[in-house]
Amino acid sequence: LSAGEVLKNLNKFYKRKEIQRLGAENGLDARLFHQAFISFRKYIMESGSVSADLHIILNDICCGAGKVCLLGHVDDLFPFFLRHAKQIFPMLDCMDDLRKISDLRLPPNWYPDARAIQRKIIFHAGPTNSGKTYHAIQRFLSAKSGIYCGPLKLLAHEIFQKSNDANVPCDLVTGEERVYANEDARQASHIACTIEMCSTNTPYEVAVIDEIQMIRDPARGWAWTRALLGLCAEEIHVCGEAAAIDLVTELMYTTGEEIEVRNYKRLTPLTVLDYALESLDNLRPGDCIVCFSKNDIYSISRQIEARGLECAVIYGSLPPGTKLEQAKKFNDPDDPCKILVATDAIGMGLNLCIKRIIFNSIVKPTINEKGEKEIDSITTSQALQIAGRAGRYGSSFKQGEVTTMHHDDLVQLKEILSESVRPVKAAGLHPTPEQIEMFAYHLPDATLSNLIDIFVSLSQVDGLYFVCNIDDFKFLADMIQHIPLNLRSRYVFCTAPLNRKEPFVCTTLLKFARQFSRNEPLTFDWLCRHTKWPLAAPKNIKELVHLEAVHDVFDLYLWLSYRFMDMFPDAVLVRDIQKKLDDIIQVGVCNITKLIRASQSTVAPGTAEIVSEDFPLSRTKRDTRVASGRHGAKSTEALSIAVDVMGERRAKNLKAYRSATRQEDLKSHGRGSLANRLLREGLLTQEMLRQLESEWHDQHRNGRYGLGSKRDDQNSSKETGKKKK
Repeated sequence: LSAGEVLKNLNKFYKRKEIQRLGAENGLDARLFHQAFISFRKYIMESGSVSADLHIILNDICCGAGKVCLLGHVDDLFPFFLRHAKQIFPMLDCMDDLRKISDLRLPPNWYPDARAIQRKIIFHAGPTNSGKTYHAIQRFLSAKSGIYCGPLKLLAHEIFQKSNDANVPCDLVTGEERVYANEDARQASHIACTIEMCSTNTPYEVAVIDEIQMIRDPARGWAWTRALLGLCAEEIHVCGEAAAIDLVTELMYTTGEEIEVRNYKRLTPLTVLDYALESLDNLRPGDCIVCFSKNDIYSISRQIEARGLECAVIYGSLPPGTKLEQAKKFNDPDDPCKILVATDAIGMGLNLCIKRIIFNSIVKPTINEKGEKEIDSITTSQALQIAGRAGRYGSSFKQGEVTTMHHDDLVQLKEILSESVRPVKAAGLHPTPEQIEMFAYHLPDATLSNLIDIFVSLSQVDGLYFVCNIDDFKFLADMIQHIPLNLRSRYVFCTAPLNRKEPFVCTTLLKFARQFSRNEPLTFDWLCRHTKWPLAAPKNIKELVHLEAVHDVFDLYLWLSYRFMDMFPDAVLVRDIQKKLDDIIQVGVCNITKLIRASQSTVAPGTAEIVSEDFPLSRTKRDTRVASGRHGAKSTEALSIAVDVMGERRAKNLKAYRSATRQEDLKSHGRGSLANRLLREGLLTQEMLRQLESEWHDQHRNGRYGLGSKRDDQNSSKETGKKKK
């Protein structure tokens, strides 16, 4: 057979509308049809031999081409194409069943117990510090039975304590912990839990769902959807931003339940100041500086303590116990610590006596869907959540204030706070273990990661819902794919709450899964050997970060111990050493400036000269990455700290620089070109742009780097030719 003739006829087959229609009827949408054809064409063109019947068909098509009486037609290839497609896409044989399983258009029907009763939905809507959650909790405490569902362990723990202090026996249920109010471990009538742990089978008189706006969260939104639709309670009290009212109303319309909305206003005034802090010399007791990176936290806390002031430090990866201790230290009127440096982790879960919130920056690093790092301004919802922590009702400060560290950020912050919060448009969904098991029944040879991909690609959702991001799940599924586990156990391991950017925690999960697959219990002694317990107090920032990772490993063990009790048998012993580790981390955080100084001493000689006066403090993360690549610093993090420390000495120059350029850059350039985007994100300045333009013109004029015009190139080549002659 002529390869050219075969290829021409295959391409003709691909373009025929009748073939595409037949493919669609057999479950091949445009994307699958294209992928199947590419594979089919490659199989025919690159195989040493094809089956006899396919060879005969190809021969008839090629020989009959162009003749009046055709021996064969390209349409005759379709049965062979479909057979090949089913080999690479096995779900085609059971597409109807798979589509039914992945039909997510009626989530209310998943919860028959909730649909069997008439529930009353009460939405407590209001901003931070408006008393909305307080009123819902009062109803929770007065009920015969109740459940509180919160987004954080800290919030669940707070309600657990409040309830028991009010002589209402209440159990605590989180992913890693079970605490019973009754000594005989009988279940109490009230439960405070993290939202993922709520039961949709147990009947309650009252249920409270906190921070309902998180129903739109790309990763965890499914848990709020499940609680809202599935909790079997006579009264459901929903607390959160007014932006979620319309969505909750529409969702309740699909269940046939009415919703009552109670609006609340902020209890204490919140003022946006007309001036920025400008210098850390202007700090006052009750101030909280909010940063969006750990490096900025390290830098600012170091500069504050260099002025003889004490500060508390709170950021997301700290253990809950350490966060509470730091909050207690800051709130204590008799403690000399009057300044707080924190990330947006203070946005919920901690009661803090803050007078003034100071945004160190209003841009926050985020990771987009492709896993790329982006820098974007904080949203109105985020800004209000953080700013609202100032002037808490019942604290020593009767009103709150908010401002920025730098004057040029203040204008933009005012604009962000003046905008209305974007309404919540859709609620998250996530495939259940039962749905994935049914998929696996039809596709026994598919990996868990592939099962999830196929499920998402076939899933149909109503306009009120979306399928949550499954990247973390797939990451873990791929990581442990080579380990022999049954599907249910594999699914549980893949839903473990861990940060995939922490290598030590990920490798520990891998070791857990490997030993689990061999049916060898993960003992306390094994865990101590793996983590090198006991551990000493940290001597530098790197050691502190490692201790935080070890704390996460203990959390992971406890989380798995409630799902596989026989394989993770030493939960009590692990919880004991986790408390000791919490104390060690607290010591490290209290001495954080000493750790920073110790880390600074590990920076390579000459690092200080790397820093240019052209780069403001808020850009140190990017500069650190570039500088460490060029100069070979031993520690990127240590280098960043050194950059921040030097940045303080240059504060006056930086203030002038920022005022003169950054605001002008942000205002005078729109979206579109690469230069405009770099200017907007603060990665390029007007002065740098002018310098680049000047260098470009010089190179263009001199014809360097092949940047001369075509005519210049021709003239140059002629001159070269003459010289050669």
